[in-house]
Order: sequence, then C-alpha cells, then structure tokens
Amino acid sequence: MAETVVEVKNLVKRYKELIALDNFNMNIEKGEVFGLLGPNGSGKTTTINCILSLLNYDNGEIKLFGEKMKSGRFDLKRRIGVVMQNVAVFDELTVYENIDYFCGLYITDKNERKQCVEEAIKFVGLEDFRKFKPKKLSGGLLRRLNIACGIAHKPELIIMDEPTVAVDPQSRNKILEGITELNKNGATIIYTSHYMEEVEQICTHILIMDKGKNVAEGSSDDLKRSIKNTENVIVDIKNLHKDHIENIKKLSHVYDVQYMAGRLTIKCAGGRHNISHVIDYFAENDIKYDRIYSELPTLNDVFLEITGKSLRDKEA
Repeated sequence: MAETVVEVKNLVKRYKELIALDNFNMNIEKGEVFGLLGPNGSGKTTTINCILSLLNYDNGEIKLFGEKMKSGRFDLKRRIGVVMQNVAVFDELTVYENIDYFCGLYITDKNERKQCVEEAIKFVGLEDFRKFKPKKLSGGLLRRLNIACGIAHKPELIIMDEPTVAVDPQSRNKILEGITELNKNGATIIYTSHYMEEVEQICTHILIMDKGKNVAEGSSDDLKRSIKNTENVIVDIKNLHKDHIENIKKLSHVYDVQYMAGRLTIKCAGGRHNISHVIDYFAENDIKYDRIYSELPTLNDVFLEITGKSLRDKEA
C-alpha cells in the first residue's frame, strides 16, 4: 500500500460565526503532486495553516508521515518545506545569506548546510545572483529565491502556495520545471494555484474544495469526466442575431450558449457530431463566420461548473 504523507480527518475550524472548515477530509500519498484548488474563501489557506500547526482547530485530526501533528512536533516540521504566496526573505541579506539562514533553521552542521545552499542556488538558477540583495532582483528571481529558501534543507513534503503569481513566462516555466524535478527526486508536493493550466500540467491528483468542504477529487481526466460539459464548440462570428442564439440553444445536446465580443461558445453534454450540427445550422441559414472549432473541457471548465461563477473576494 502507498504511504500516506498527509492525513486530514473531519477537520473543523470556526472563526466565530464563520465555519471555515466543515468536516474537511484529505489524504495525500507519498510521491504525489497534489493540487489543492478552490475559490477565494474556500478554506485552502486555513487548511494549510492547520497542517503546519500555525492555527488551532476546533475538531478533527491531522497526521503527517503517520504521526499526529502538533505545534511542538519540530521533528515533523523539519521534514516540511513551505513556499508561501507572499515572498518572505530578508532585504538586508544577500541571496546566499537568505538561503543559508533558512536552511540553518533545520541543518546546523556548517559543511552540510553549505552544500545544501549551493545545491539550492544551482537548482533555481541563481548562480549569477548569489551576492545580490532582494531589492535588486526581478519578480521572477525573487520567486525563485523564495523557493530556494523553502527547499534548501531537502524536505520530504513541500507546500507551494501560488508560487508563480505575477512572474514572467520564462520564470514560470523555470519554476514548474523545478517542481517537477523536486517530485522526481522524491518530494511530495501540495500545490495551490489559480492557474488551472499549471495544475493540469504538473498535478497527479487534484482536490477541489469549497465552503470548507471537499467537493470533488481525482485526476484531471477523472474530474473532466465527472461534469456535464463534454465538448465546447467555439465560433468567431460577428453580429449574430439573438434569434439565432436562441435557436442554437435548441440544438441536440446543447445546454448553454454564450455570445460575447464576437465569440460564440456552445457547451454540449454528450453527442458525437456537435460541431457538425452547428455548421449545418449556419449553412441552412446562410450565416457566415470567421472560424469554428471544438475543444474538450478544461480543468477551468470543471472548476467553474463545480464551484460556480460568482466572484469571491475573501480568502480563508
């Protein structure tokens, strides 16, 4: 049987009247890149803080590496690396000194620590910036420094909370490649992000939570198969009359139609020739269009169908 690295059982956390976690359950096996998703206010941050024993919770149990996690379990905390969304480094220290400081919280032997720091610098590609202070680094380099500080001590479990926020595409690719490499080297990773394409790219297992509960779980393909949407037909078309939109809604297997800024999106549930039906309708009504194509549902479609499309403005 696979080894369970994180076990969260019936976790309850209240903030006065607000129930942030409502009997929440989660299991993460060794070697997984585990995507933890949810809209703002769903309970992701609260879950992570409870796992790290930074928050007290009202009920439930958390085990790490098969042992109960408590605030005083520094032996367990040494096996964890954390890369939070907000960059947390010291402005007065250089790149090398920052990584050395955070690594020193876990590794006291100077020779061992020096080797770990050098390996972390090389891993995130900061060899040419080791003497730079954070204020002289770009946003992408700062993110990579933040990662190096969290993983230099070679943790077995790494928690990454939005590590690619507001970075350029090159830095994002570098970070994602690094996460995959960490996983290949044996680390189990909890990954949170609002970039669904990243989650789909690197995560082996995904949990979607909302309102403090586990609402869906499985691989990316499992989740796609679980929703109503099986195909999207997209048409670039100008000045489509609302009567035609209403008629398209009546086509076989169509359950939702959206038309905005010259783009018609037709959501289908089932059916094997949906795009042909749309093309036939346009031909029968002598309607010209610029482009038409079909897409399978994405993880973003899954996320919106499960959690809804209303805006969320609070994180819990």
